[in-house]
Amino acid sequence: MKQFILIICCWLLSLPLWAAETVKIVVEAGNFERKDCVISADISVLGTREVFSVALFEKIDKKKKPVKCQLIWEEKKPVLYWILDGVTPAGTSREFIAKRIKVHQGTGTMKVSDTGTALVLKKNGNEVLQYNYAVTFPPAGIDLAYQRSGFIHPAYSPSGNVLTAIQPKDHYHHYGIWNPWTRIEYDGKIYDLWNLGDKQGTVRARDIECTYQGDVCAGYKAMLDHYIFTPSGEKVIMDESWNIKAWNVADGFLWDFESGLHPSTDLPVLIKAYRYAGFGWRATEEWTKENSEMFTSEGKTRQGIDGTTARWIYVTGQCGNRGRSGMLFLGHPENYNAPEPLRIWDENANGGRGDAFVNFAPTKK
Repeated sequence: MKQFILIICCWLLSLPLWAAETVKIVVEAGNFERKDCVISADISVLGTREVFSVALFEKIDKKKKPVKCQLIWEEKKPVLYWILDGVTPAGTSREFIAKRIKVHQGTGTMKVSDTGTALVLKKNGNEVLQYNYAVTFPPAGIDLAYQRSGFIHPAYSPSGNVLTAIQPKDHYHHYGIWNPWTRIEYDGKIYDLWNLGDKQGTVRARDIECTYQGDVCAGYKAMLDHYIFTPSGEKVIMDESWNIKAWNVADGFLWDFESGLHPSTDLPVLIKAYRYAGFGWRATEEWTKENSEMFTSEGKTRQGIDGTTARWIYVTGQCGNRGRSGMLFLGHPENYNAPEPLRIWDENANGGRGDAFVNFAPTKK
């Protein structure tokens, strides 16, 4: 927890420390007002095993209010998640009691469905995003080098508008929300895993390690492989993990995208400077310069964004006759090169259409 201070105490009730019955968790807002924030706490002190669950209560005066929570095992540790609902003023704190129980009666508001080719995250039955782990082939007549797996599309607005696009005719290698690198040095040679048409490499989904669903979040942890194409054949040089969680907040859709990269061989992998690479988003083809806008945390608008750094970027646009929708990307302050350089297309992109493309590009500088 970077944004909050959590103070965890336990009552032993004549049990060893690892088997405490209850813990008190104090959440301090710190210097900022908080609204509907996601909270996590390592509750290993409860000595929980996967056969147990946890009930959570907020202590308000002398009463205990039940709070929806969800227990997820991460790195073999039990982590409890819940939403700090409503407004928590700066400088205040709230007290919670977590209790070990045998059975958790959840409503399952946040769900994951497996279609056989993709995982779909849902909130109250409404689709939030889809992770495609099966291969998606390019349109007929297009080079098969443009096939791809391991990407997010569609990503939806709460009103059901699709905010991503894949395989647009101008860039067949664009895949909704995806995360390849453009200049990789390996064993003395340079490879491009972004521009699939160059046939130097690609990224492929490997497997799904786990999924999450319950009262607080729906998500998954997926593994991907980064391949280079050499004269002697294909070679995996990096493993990537995606940990995606969509949260049960009151308004809108909120979800986290966490990526981790690790070399797959004993040789070093150098991700070299380039003007675009990494986390990319190709927005719906309905958006052009005529009906969409971009803003950043630094007060920049579309014509002035490319090459600047920002903590966040917001894009909003008209979706046919279905109203406006938007998506806000917030970079984590512990990311490499944060606040990260932005690569975006200005209003002259694609022959003046001004399609929307956004890239958090930590290699740009």
